[in-house]
Amino acid sequence: MHILTNHIIFPKVSQADENGMLAIGGDLSVERLLCAYRNGIFPWYNEDEPIIWWSPDPRCVLYPDKLRVTKSMKQVLQNGRFRFTMNKAFSKVINSCKTVDRKDGMGTWINQDIVDAYTKLHEAGYALSAETWREGKLVGGLYGIKIGNVFFGESMFSTESNASKFAFINLVNQLKKNGLQLIDCQQKTEHLMSLGAEMVTRSDFIQLINKYV
Repeated sequence: MHILTNHIIFPKVSQADENGMLAIGGDLSVERLLCAYRNGIFPWYNEDEPIIWWSPDPRCVLYPDKLRVTKSMKQVLQNGRFRFTMNKAFSKVINSCKTVDRKDGMGTWINQDIVDAYTKLHEAGYALSAETWREGKLVGGLYGIKIGNVFFGESMFSTESNASKFAFINLVNQLKKNGLQLIDCQQKTEHLMSLGAEMVTRSDFIQLINKYV
C-alpha cells in the first residue's frame, strides 16, 4: 500500500490491489485532485478513515453517443414537469448528495472535507452540477469534474422518480455540444447500466482519458 506524501504524485494505477485501492493519505487540494483524475484515480473513503485513492479494474464508463433513453423517459423529458439547469445550485446539489438516501446505498461517504474540496474545484471551473427542479424546488441532480472532453461523475441524488435521470440526460446532451467524448461512472450500478453505461478494462480507460483529457 502506497502512502502519499506532500508531493503531488501518485503511483502507477497498475499497482492498485485487486479491489482497485491504490494509495492512502495526501490531501484534497485542487492540484492533487486534478492530478488524480487526469491519471484515472479518485478518492473514496468513510469519514473515520484516511483519504483512500482508487483506480478500479474494470471501470464503468458511458460513451455519450450510446446514452440510452427509454420511451417513458423521453416523455418525462418532454412533458414539462421538470426544469433543467447547470451550475445554478452546486452547493445544494453536493449537500443533497451527502444527505439524501439512495437505493444503491452510496452517498453517505461524502463528508464535509469532500464538500469543501469539490466546492473549491467548482470555483476553479472544474466541478459542475446539473439540477432538476419542479415548481421551484430542487428535486434531483448530480455533480462531477470536467477536464478536457471527459466528465468524471461523482454522485447523484433524487427525491422524486426520474429526477436524477432527467438531470443526467440533459447534462450529457448539453456537454456533447461542447465536444464531450467520455463519461467516467467509476463503479457499476443498475441505474447507470440502464442509461447505457458499460465496463472497460483499466488499461483501455487510461488510454481513453489520455486521449480525451
